[in-house]
Amino acid sequence: MFKPILPAALLALLLASPLVSADTKVGYIDTERLFKDSPMAVKAQKKLEQEFAKRDQEIQRMTKQARDLQNLLEKEDLTLSESEKTRKTRDLANVTRELQRAQRELREDLNQRKQEEFSAIHTRARSLIIDIANKERFDLIIENAVYASPRIDLTDRVMRALEQR
Repeated sequence: MFKPILPAALLALLLASPLVSADTKVGYIDTERLFKDSPMAVKAQKKLEQEFAKRDQEIQRMTKQARDLQNLLEKEDLTLSESEKTRKTRDLANVTRELQRAQRELREDLNQRKQEEFSAIHTRARSLIIDIANKERFDLIIENAVYASPRIDLTDRVMRALEQR
């Protein structure tokens, strides 16, 4: 997702301005890593894989069925009667249409469930980040910076806190 550079430029100007004192405390969170590597995210991903495994297997079965029908039509093209070709072509079209529908529905359902799972992680993480900010008196915590020094990166701390909750 593309984000405008103006807020980053304003932030840089703000941090460089004399209005910000030397004791300004800034932190950084790598949300991409948080959603990919945190124990909570890994657990959510495994949960989703299990939840959708049966439907994925059904799609694989349908894909194989469509491929087998296509191969049969190609191999026996010259030996099949016209009515048999028509019937098998119709069968292939039906299986292909069902396969596409099943794939689309799986993709939509999986995306919705991912959003639900990762929304819960985001809500918990945000709460933990605010707790850390308040307890340790951070003035600013940034998400997804172009560059952040490892000394201000709070991502590992947030991941550990998520694991403990």
